[in-house]
Amino acid sequence: MSRAKPVDRGWREIDMSSTSAPTGYVHPTFVMAHIVNPVLKFIGSPTLTVRGRRSGLPITTPLAPFGFEGARYLVGGGGETQWVRNLRAAGEGQLRMGGKHQDFRTVEIQGSERDRIVTAYRKSMGRRFESYFRALPNPADHPVFRVEPMGRD
Repeated sequence: MSRAKPVDRGWREIDMSSTSAPTGYVHPTFVMAHIVNPVLKFIGSPTLTVRGRRSGLPITTPLAPFGFEGARYLVGGGGETQWVRNLRAAGEGQLRMGGKHQDFRTVEIQGSERDRIVTAYRKSMGRRFESYFRALPNPADHPVFRVEPMGRD
């Protein structure tokens, strides 16, 4: 039996040594990435849409803002996730909650303010996110962005 020649589909190999995920990143499980997240998007859960840092295409992921001391924040519970890296590169995005869409800019929070927000986030999430915090126990491993609305809700 002879083997078929590989088909050239125009794909190119990428040296992943320069594009690998940072060490502070908890990869989503298969179930989360391929079952839970698509279902959450389908049923209308809050989502974040941000332009991909390489493709430039809008990418949507289920993510609810966290309210703390009168402001709204996006907390990277899984560390340096893809949405975190895209949002950091774009500096803006769109939140969709129910039928409302809100364009916003972000300010990344650092230092003791970030640590207070992450601590409050962890407490509010309870056991649901405990595995992320076991893997990344340092609050500095969880990026935090303050949501600053642009225009009307």
